[in-house]
Parts: sequence; structure tokens; C-alpha cells
Amino acid sequence: MEKYLKRTLLSAVSGAGILFAAACGGSDDSGAEDGADGSADGEEQASEEEISYDDYPSTVKIGTASQGGTYYIYGGGIGSLLESELDITANVEVTGGPVHNMQLTNGKDQDIGLVTLGPGYEGVTGTGEWTEGNKMEDVRVTFPMYTTPFHWWSLEDSGVESIDDMDGMKVGVGPAGGTSGTYLPLIHDALELNVDPVQAGASDMVSQQMDGQLDVIGFAAGIPISAVSEVEAQRDINFFGINGEQREKVIEEYPYFFEYTIPADTYNQLDEDLETIAMFNFGIVHKEANEEFVYDLVKAYHENQEKLMDTHSAAEEAEIEAILQNDVMPLHPGAIKFYEEEGIDLPEDVYPSEWEE
Repeated sequence: MEKYLKRTLLSAVSGAGILFAAACGGSDDSGAEDGADGSADGEEQASEEEISYDDYPSTVKIGTASQGGTYYIYGGGIGSLLESELDITANVEVTGGPVHNMQLTNGKDQDIGLVTLGPGYEGVTGTGEWTEGNKMEDVRVTFPMYTTPFHWWSLEDSGVESIDDMDGMKVGVGPAGGTSGTYLPLIHDALELNVDPVQAGASDMVSQQMDGQLDVIGFAAGIPISAVSEVEAQRDINFFGINGEQREKVIEEYPYFFEYTIPADTYNQLDEDLETIAMFNFGIVHKEANEEFVYDLVKAYHENQEKLMDTHSAAEEAEIEAILQNDVMPLHPGAIKFYEEEGIDLPEDVYPSEWEE
């Protein structure tokens, strides 16, 4: 963990240079995620039917998060890429976000999942409370995505302008099982804030805020988040993040976070850079996923970065070198083969037990 903490602190420096536009999620996850049952906006959650990995696939399931977030949009871009470059039919499915995607991928219920590094690390090590001590040791990283910053917003007439102002407020935290729904309550607890958390998908939270049912929305996703853009097109809003001693306290408690700055031009109503915290995002597969397919997937992903950027600007951060943002989760052998061919010096800890020279 000490090594991991050092990496995340270094990420704080490099993260500003790799700018996302993120989760899952926003989604993101980031990504934006969904309700406790993993469904969103009337869509069914990813079907839990075990997948066979023996052959090169002709159809794949991509687990994203809720509609209204970056993960769902980004997953659609990956699906289009698979169809155009590899002639693979992709079904982009709504899930509960990163936590749910770790569970679904580990259980062979989807081919590709999108996760933030926090749930990824906690899943493979079995250290997150949501894991109940069970290690998800069959998950493998494939490709890097983008940074997921955490930030909050309120309607201007609410008078809420900072984290401290949220005390006693009703705060939307995103769906259960997603990055937001899992980690925002932990952040609030670490700062000893007395808030009433409401778990829901991005689109649902926006509707509730516009109707006066939520004082504040907190979210973790790739920026710009479409849900935020929807609100600011109709109302004046206040943005706030987390910095100073409060940020240091959260990072000390949860070292998979790193410092991040959201640029002022991210949203129309964001007048100055916003200091906050963030996690990085990755694509994952099951360790038994066909090695040739994973190699082709990662190769096509990086060779068509500009196409992904047309889907969402988050892909600006999806450079080959960004795979080094992870040094705690094992990579799939198909991905390792690609990155080694590209001259990437991968950390020793990302080589899985099944890797053979």
C-alpha cells in the first residue's frame, strides 16, 4: 500500500497533464452509475448469464453504468469500435457501475467492464467493505481510459457553496454500486459531515434537484458530465470540490485518490479552476478472456483514439502510457503482449500468475 500511495501522489502531478474528460462514469462512472439494482432509466441491468471464453468472440457484452453519465457514452464508443474494427457485435448494457462491473466480470457475466481504480483495487484485494472480504482475483485490466474527478454542485439560490455548507442537507450521491454511490458517502463520513445521502442515477438526481428534492448533487465521472450540462443550461449553479486539509485527510484515509484540478472551461458556469480529488479508469475482462481477442481489442482501442474522442473527449487521456496509472491490478496477458510490443516498461506487480514469457 505504501508503494501504491507513492504512485497516487505522483499521479496528482501527472493527472493534470493527462486531462480527462471523464466513470463509469461520469458514468461513470465513471462513471455514472445506477440504482441499487443496477437498472437505470427503465433499462434492464446487465443479464447475468455466464460467458464462454474458449473461442474468439463474435458478440460481447460491455458493462457500463447508468444513462446520463460518461461510462454509458464511452462504452458505446468502445462498442462501435469493436464493430467497425473487429467485426464484433457489441451489446452495451446498463449496470450499477464500477463495483457492479467488478462483480459481473469476475463472475463471467459480461465480457468487458469499466471500472475506477478504487473499486478495482478493493475488489482484487477484498479490502472494500462491499466485497465482504471476498477477493475478485479473476479480473484483469486491459486498457486505460481517463480520470474521474469528484465534484459537487448546487442550484445557486440554495446558498450552498462549499462542502461545509452541505451539513444537514439532502445530497444525491449517485447509484449504489457505482463510484459515486460507493465513495461519496465515505468522503462525507471522513469529513464528519451530517448529510442525508440519496442514491440514484445521474438523470434521476438531476430531475430531483430541479424539483427541489435534492439540495446538492455529488458525482464522480468523466468530465464534462452531460447531466451537469443539462442543469446549467436551465439554472444558475454553484460548483465546489475539495482541497486543503480536507483533501489531505481524505487521501490519507483512501490512498487510491489523488489530487486533481478541473479546468475552468469544463462547464459554461465554471469561472475558475476547481480543486478536488480523482481516480483513474480502466477497462477490465475476465482472466480467461480469449488472449487473441484481448490483444486485438487493446490494439484497436489505441490505434483509434481519435474515434473514441469523437464519442467523448474523455478519450484524450487514453494514451498508451496511461496504462502505467495502474500498478496494483493484474493485466490480461493479451494486453501485456501489446504494451510490451509498444515498449512500455510495465510494473512487476501487474503481471498475473498465468503470465508466461
